[in-house]
Amino acid sequence: MEYGPRSSRIVGENVMRIGELAAQVGATRDTIRFYEKLGLIAATRLANGYRDYPPEAAAWLRHVRTAQRLGFSLAEIAQVVEQLRGAPDEDLALSALLAEKARTVDERMAALEALRSDLAARIGTACPLRPS
Repeated sequence: MEYGPRSSRIVGENVMRIGELAAQVGATRDTIRFYEKLGLIAATRLANGYRDYPPEAAAWLRHVRTAQRLGFSLAEIAQVVEQLRGAPDEDLALSALLAEKARTVDERMAALEALRSDLAARIGTACPLRPS
C-alpha cells in the first residue's frame, strides 16, 4: 500500500476538485486546504487557481481521519507517513506504531486513574488542598 500524499497526475485521469473531495470524505474545504498546507495531501494547481486531487486522495484522507480518531495528531500522522515510506515492510512498521500508541494510551490511563484516586481521597476532607 502506498502511504502519503504523493501521486502523479495522468492526462485523462479522473481527478476531483476540492468540493468533490470534501463531500466524499465528509470534511470542509477549509479542512482539505489545511491538510494540504500540512503536506498530508497534494493537489495539482491549475492556471486558474483550482486544485485537482487524484482519485486516491479520498481514500488517503479517510486513513488520516481514522488515524486522528485513534489518537494521532496531524503532526504525528505526517511523521508516520515519512517513517512508513522508508520501511521495508510498511504493514509491520504501521503495526509497531499502533502498538506504541496503545502503550502511550495505557500510560495516560494509569496517570488519570492515579489522579482520580487522589481526587476521590480528598473529597469531603477538612482541607482538600493539603499536600498528601
